[in-house]
Amino acid sequence: MDALKTAQYARALYSAHGDQAEAEAAQKMRECKDAGNMQQARDWQAVRQSIRQIRGPNQG
Repeated sequence: MDALKTAQYARALYSAHGDQAEAEAAQKMRECKDAGNMQQARDWQAVRQSIRQIRGPNQG
């Protein structure tokens, strides 16, 4: 998945799920890994990282 598509998925997931979007992406990543779909797992990891950037640093 290219960077533009990754960013689009991340924005859509964040819009739909808010702060739970990162957990949703992590779950999808685990499901792909468990199914042996390593490329899709890497794509979901990239989406997860993009969501993390959208959210910004943790507020402590």
